[in-house]
Order: sequence, then C-alpha cells, then structure tokens
Amino acid sequence: MKGIILAGGKATRLRPLTTITSKQLLPVFDKPMIYYPIETLIKAGIKDILIIISPEYSGHFLNLLGDGKQFGARFSYAVQKEARGLADAFIIGADFMDDDNVTMILGDNIFDKDFSEEIKNFKSGAMVFAKQVEDPERFGVVEFDKDMNAISIEEKPEKPKSDYAVVGLYTYDNRVIEYAKNLAPSVRGEIEITDLNNIYLKNGEMKVNIFDTLWEDAGTFESLLRVANIMAEKKKVI
Repeated sequence: MKGIILAGGKATRLRPLTTITSKQLLPVFDKPMIYYPIETLIKAGIKDILIIISPEYSGHFLNLLGDGKQFGARFSYAVQKEARGLADAFIIGADFMDDDNVTMILGDNIFDKDFSEEIKNFKSGAMVFAKQVEDPERFGVVEFDKDMNAISIEEKPEKPKSDYAVVGLYTYDNRVIEYAKNLAPSVRGEIEITDLNNIYLKNGEMKVNIFDTLWEDAGTFESLLRVANIMAEKKKVI
C-alpha cells in the first residue's frame, strides 16, 4: 500500500494567510497542518508516501519535511502545476504507485481516528469513509438504502439525499490509475473523485465505512480555528 497526500492548490479562501505559503503549511495548534495527514497514513502502516504540491511552494515543503526520515517514512514529491481535480492525483502519481494499491488523503483533512485496521484489511476495489455533517452540500454525499448500503454518491448537490459526507481519505486498488485517466472533466472543468467513486460503486466494489470521531476539513478560517482549539484542548493547554 502506497500513500498520497494531495497538498497543492491556491487556498484562496484562506488569504491573506496563504498569500506567501501553502495552506497545508499553516499551523494547527503546535504543528504544521500537513503533519496530521502524514501521521494518519503512518499510523495506518503506510510509510512510502508521495506528496503532491504546487510549484510556488515546493521548496517550503522540502525544507520542512525532507526525505521523511524524521517520520520513519520515505517521502517523494510531485508538482501539480494546475488544479485539475482530486482524481488527477492518481495520474500524477501513476509511476509512484507502480502496481500497488493506494490510500490518498487530502492535506487539509484532520482526523483523530486510527484507520489502520480498515486499510490493512483492504484487498481490492475501493473504500471511502463517511460522516454525518450539518452542511452536506459542501461535500460528496452518500445516499444509502434502508439497510445502509451505499447506492449513490453525488458531488456538492443542491439537494443532498443524505447528511453523510465522504471525507478526504480514499483507498483504491491499482485500477484507479486507468479509471482516472479515462474520466471526462465535469462542468467545473475538473476530473472529480466522486466520478471515480461511482465507477467502483456501480461495479459493486465500493465499501463505505461510517465513523463519528473528529474530522475537520481545515480550509476555512472557522474550521482552521476550530480544529486548532480542539488539538489544544486535547493537550490540556487551554
């Protein structure tokens, strides 16, 4: 199992904080944001990690993270020159993945759950995680039947069919590379992770795990402050 952290993008919602550096390098209490997804992957047993970054701040990441030895891991880097959608990570990372399965985590997603059991038991197909949220229209939304089997996933729907959002942690078998390469761009001009998920779902090869522990998408001022306070509270300093 290889790991990918997607840490590119412009993060315009967090300006002026992101005018001179990447969102994923901003502090979340006592450490840079990107430390959290790194630790999530390493805790799950994934030590070979590709970090996808934007060209403007590539040196910032290299200076901070180096080759990964300080984490007991091995880091590789790839530059994403323009944001083409989350599924683009598997095209950029195709050579890195080689013939292995992959878990991708978004660089601004922060969890306190240990996903190691689910990831280590993964064999084939696809696996995502979902959590109940108050604003599902901001995310990919999972629709379930009466037995809580996933039957559809819709990206940022105006009228969500449930309040379960797909979080930024995805595990796929190696077929994801070819599926991503064959995706047509959405109306937003991006190749969508939800379209990728729906391929596996329609083939009966998608597992959706529901969880209820901490998840923050730290891409707004409010969520960044909220998760920083949560982490400070965990360390009993405020």
